[in-house]
Amino acid sequence: MNILKLAGDAGMLVVLDGRIGCTEYRSVHGTLDAFQRFVQALESALTNGDESGGSERRRDLCAESSSS
Repeated sequence: MNILKLAGDAGMLVVLDGRIGCTEYRSVHGTLDAFQRFVQALESALTNGDESGGSERRRDLCAESSSS
């Protein structure tokens, strides 16, 4: 699951603020309506995703967001 893609698909603006070494720093901007669409998409993805444990999903979210 790529949370940055979910945010963009919900109508939010994803900005690369900077890069130091291999680490990218990003900001996400948008309206409250776009944020609500993002939350709904994230809930749907988590509900319909694989049956792995919650801590594994959280780790995957962090890994994808830092490497994208």
